[in-house]
Amino acid sequence: MAQYTVAPTKSNLIKTKTSLAFAREGHELLTRKRDILIAELLGLMAAAGNAQRMLEEKLKEAFAALEEAMLDCGLRAVREASWAVGLSVDTSITERRVMGVNMPTVESALSGSPPFYAPRPTSFWLDEAQLRFKESLERLDEVAGTRISIIRLAREVKKTIRRVNALEKIYIPDYADILKYIQDALEESDREAFFILKLIKERLAKQVEGSGSRV
Repeated sequence: MAQYTVAPTKSNLIKTKTSLAFAREGHELLTRKRDILIAELLGLMAAAGNAQRMLEEKLKEAFAALEEAMLDCGLRAVREASWAVGLSVDTSITERRVMGVNMPTVESALSGSPPFYAPRPTSFWLDEAQLRFKESLERLDEVAGTRISIIRLAREVKKTIRRVNALEKIYIPDYADILKYIQDALEESDREAFFILKLIKERLAKQVEGSGSRV
């Protein structure tokens, strides 16, 4: 066992007490961190589910509008109109930190100068489809940001749980056992020293009495 590798000295007693206190403090801090991360992770999972549902709804609306445009003015007209659309997408990523974990926020901006095509022979539904796809892009940003954050948080939660378990099941019990071993050994040593000192005093007292009787 671990206690047999440690000499039962007062200096090791102080070191072990310090290590045990440090391990317990670290366990408390990591437990708080784990709880905060788990709460944040659960909130993000709920947000990600909602963002995914909103994205699916927006895409459904966008494709429905596109189908209406194709029915209204024909597939060829829609295809030709799409060639005239000059849009570019600029995506930026900013980050915030939660308990040491970088949480990305994704934002995309469309740039272009409408109108992109002549009103005829296009349809109102083509403009509607373009608007719905733009809204879908915004929802896609939210889905991407939350999913990346979930992956990073989940990794950190797993790492933190491993550290908490290591402190709780290995280091703290080991330090506590070593501390008890040193304390018991020092107490036993003190008892032996006291017993030896008592014997010495008794023998000295007898010697003094013997020398006094001879005088």
